Parts: sequence; C-alpha cells; structure tokens
Amino acid sequence: MANHTMLALSDLGDIETKAILKKTILAHKALAELKGVAASMPNQSILINTLSLQEAKDSSAIENIITTHDDLYRSDHAQRHFMTHAAKEVHHYAEALRLGFERIRQTGLLTNNDILAIQADIEQNQAGYRKQSGTALKNEQTGEVVYLPPQHPDDIIALMDDLEQFMNQQELCDWDPLVKMAVIHHQFESIHPFL
Repeated sequence: MANHTMLALSDLGDIETKAILKKTILAHKALAELKGVAASMPNQSILINTLSLQEAKDSSAIENIITTHDDLYRSDHAQRHFMTHAAKEVHHYAEALRLGFERIRQTGLLTNNDILAIQADIEQNQAGYRKQSGTALKNEQTGEVVYLPPQHPDDIIALMDDLEQFMNQQELCDWDPLVKMAVIHHQFESIHPFL
C-alpha cells in the first residue's frame, strides 16, 4: 500500500489481541446461529430485507436522518411510495446495501467503481468522490475540529485506491474477516470520500 495510506498496516501492531479474537469467536457463533435460522425459513428475503432496512435506519441516524419503524414499513420502495423524506432516504440506503451485496456476490470483489455506483444509487446523482476541501468533523457544542479528513481530491482518490487493494488482495492481510472488516470501515470513514 502506498505511503499516503492513513492507517498503515505496519502501524497497527498486534491488532488481533486475545480479547479481540475472543470477541470474533462470539460473533462468528452468532452469525452461524443466524445462518442456521435463516436456512430454516421458507422466505429468507423477509429477514434479509428487515435487517438491511434496520441497518440503513441506524446508519442514517448518524447522518441525522431520523425516521420511525412505522414510516419505514408503511413505505414501499418498489412502488416509490414513501411516508416521509427520511423514510425515502433510509430505503435508498437499504437498496444500496442490497446492490453492494449483489455486486460482491457476483465478482467476489468490492471495487471503487462499485463504491461509486452504490453512492450514485443512494444520492441519485453522479457526483463521485468529494472534490472540495473544507469538510471537517466538529464538536457541535464547542465548534472544535475533532477530525479533518483528507482535503485534496488526489489524496482521496489515492487513499481509496489503497483501500480497494486492501479489501480485495487477501495476501496483504490474513486477519479474521470481521477484524479486517472493522479496519476497512474505519479507513473508509476516515477518508470520508463523499459529501
């Protein structure tokens, strides 16, 4: 991975500590139980759609898009009928999650082109990666800058290229998939490639 990577693998040290690995064992056990229960269901899409909608609701709340379960389940993405604007946004996120899953299932990879296509589906535009500087995460009470993500478009593209390699080239890292997924999520959020 290039020198401009925000979180170099060599800087992480022993990320798979005993405590982390114990937690991954519990997580894998829970995932296996879920897989077993899902296999016994005649229509697994009900569970998958519910979980993806719940994940989208929780993720959207971080972005200050707040809705209720009632509004979500009374909305219909297929018919383009939404109870509120927030419910519409959450349904777009859930649809993008399904799109991303299908892309990975088909190719076994998640590329930057896939990420851009998913974002275009969420935002319903082709804005692409963030091109303007000035994005900062601030403490709402004090106005203090808590984190300043990369500001230059070339840095964002380079970091996303590094992340794409890390996600898809298994020989770069032999961590437990759940640990690797957490680091990938951290890197993506740290790069903050979209508005």
